[in-house]
Amino acid sequence: MLVSGSGTNLQALIDRSGQDYTIGLVISDRPAVRAIERAAHAFIPWEIVEWPGDRGGFTRDVCDAADRAEVEALVLAGFMRILGAEALERFPSRVLNIHPSLLPAFPGRTPVADTLDHGVRVAGVTVHFVDERVDHGPIISQEAVGVDPDDTAFSLHQRLHEVEHRLYPEAVTALARGRLRIDGRKVIWS
Repeated sequence: MLVSGSGTNLQALIDRSGQDYTIGLVISDRPAVRAIERAAHAFIPWEIVEWPGDRGGFTRDVCDAADRAEVEALVLAGFMRILGAEALERFPSRVLNIHPSLLPAFPGRTPVADTLDHGVRVAGVTVHFVDERVDHGPIISQEAVGVDPDDTAFSLHQRLHEVEHRLYPEAVTALARGRLRIDGRKVIWS
């Protein structure tokens, strides 16, 4: 699990782990984040891999830490760094991300604010494989969430989190059970 902040998706994955998958390591790109506390409380090994100033070096450091822990996939959850191509080479079709919009709409760092700023009536959550572009990879699952006229970024994000906390463990379970494969840009569930 790769994290940068509070770790609510990490907690949802911790709560569902055990029988279908285990979390072998939590990697944060910064110290003293709530996600590290969640990992420690669940007795999951954790490591801080700080940004060395270049994406290639950072990606190599993250992948090396994951290899030392003998993990099989990289699962990004609120991870605010972009990994380089080496991660996709070392973990082919095994790098997942979750994003609080119905991709391809509103990729990037501010999807909830963008949703509200554009006045759309339907937001949502997307779980996807990571590819070379930001918030672009093959879509594993999506679910729409209505936008209320009086929504704030906080209230909308709370409802999006509820969906994230259900969809992400389902996708990680499917990946761990070998039930997901990619055919071009299409994800096949078996």
